[in-house]
Amino acid sequence: MTDCVFCGIVAGKIPARRVLENDDVIAFHDLKPTAPVHVLVIPRRHIATLDDAGDADSSLLGKMLMAAREVAASSRLGAGYRVVMNVQAGAGQSVFHIHLHVLGGRELGWPPF
Repeated sequence: MTDCVFCGIVAGKIPARRVLENDDVIAFHDLKPTAPVHVLVIPRRHIATLDDAGDADSSLLGKMLMAAREVAASSRLGAGYRVVMNVQAGAGQSVFHIHLHVLGGRELGWPPF
């Protein structure tokens, strides 16, 4: 995707403060954090939304969750953290490249709004 900001980060054309990367995913600090720790986990391969993922993507989705767990551990979020995925604009998705938000470092209330 030539106009996807996250694809630009994957390609190294757009800088990001990376905290984890492997063959499948990259994790980096959000530019507009809503918590003391706010890291995004994205797959290297472009998938626009969770609705666009297929059965063949199950392993990749699992790897994203495992990366979120690793980010939380390396960020010392043992007291608790939240993993969020917004799907479609109506739920707050603003970049259409599937991603997880790892949030922590403060008390996170419920409901989340």
